[in-house]
Amino acid sequence: MPSPLLLDDLLLSRAEIDRVAHRRTDQEWLLERRCDLGSKVLWVAAGAGACTEVAGGVELVFTPASDLAPEVELSFLGVDSLDRAYFASHVQSPDDAPVQSDWKSLREVGRSLSDSDAGLMVTAVALDNWRTATQRCAKCGGALVAQHGGWSLHCSVDGVDHFPRTEPAVIVLVRDGEDRALLGRHVNWPPGLVSTFAGFVEAGESAEAAVRRELAEETGVLIDDHPDAVQYLGSQPWPFPASLMLGYHAWAKDSTIKVDETEIAEANWYSRDELRAACAVGEIKLPSAISISRRLIERWYGQELPDAWSW
Repeated sequence: MPSPLLLDDLLLSRAEIDRVAHRRTDQEWLLERRCDLGSKVLWVAAGAGACTEVAGGVELVFTPASDLAPEVELSFLGVDSLDRAYFASHVQSPDDAPVQSDWKSLREVGRSLSDSDAGLMVTAVALDNWRTATQRCAKCGGALVAQHGGWSLHCSVDGVDHFPRTEPAVIVLVRDGEDRALLGRHVNWPPGLVSTFAGFVEAGESAEAAVRRELAEETGVLIDDHPDAVQYLGSQPWPFPASLMLGYHAWAKDSTIKVDETEIAEANWYSRDELRAACAVGEIKLPSAISISRRLIERWYGQELPDAWSW
């Protein structure tokens, strides 16, 4: 049976790197670590990282930080248990990186990375996506200069500092009185691909209110009114491009479904037996293990599900 505790096995929430955020403003320390022979640089471009396949999984490809010219701009990611420093270099394309490697996205290799590499790549990709989306000062349109170890962009015209954005989004598996799970298909997905339901938290809205609103808007299903009807289970960064997914289980007031047909094409209730039968014959496919959606489904189901049932 699933643990009543919060989800603690989310693949993109793994991290063994200490961010030592207080060092980001210490230019002397950052320069010393950059020159240290043990410091490493991860290369990222367009949401992908330099990787290589190894026995049993995938590893990130690093360059010694001391090999790079001082003018190469780096983002500081943190230090490991051996006090080795890690940086990220943001390039326009893989051709601009001085490494021979495969280039893979988090969606492709997130599950195969070690805890340390997963934490490094999630952070590096999140910073890379933010920098790509933040080319000019939102106040005056002026040019921006990276500072504080790559964790802020400064506008010299009006003195404004811009910081990485994190956009909270809720994702929920809804259960009815028969303990069936509600799964649906987005209008942009081909038939057979289903998932739990998700949406962004709006301005001035709590995450729990967003769970109720999103379900009502997309499926017509109303969440029960009792205080424990919405249960928080855990969170996972989802840098596609800048989300933090807040995972929930919730209990429906009734089982009536009326999809909006704008975002959701169809939604259905599944018992555990029905889900197993539908997946076994390929009638439906579930999200991959890298997604918090998969963990929410598995927590309800009571055990891990076969990889063959994934998208």
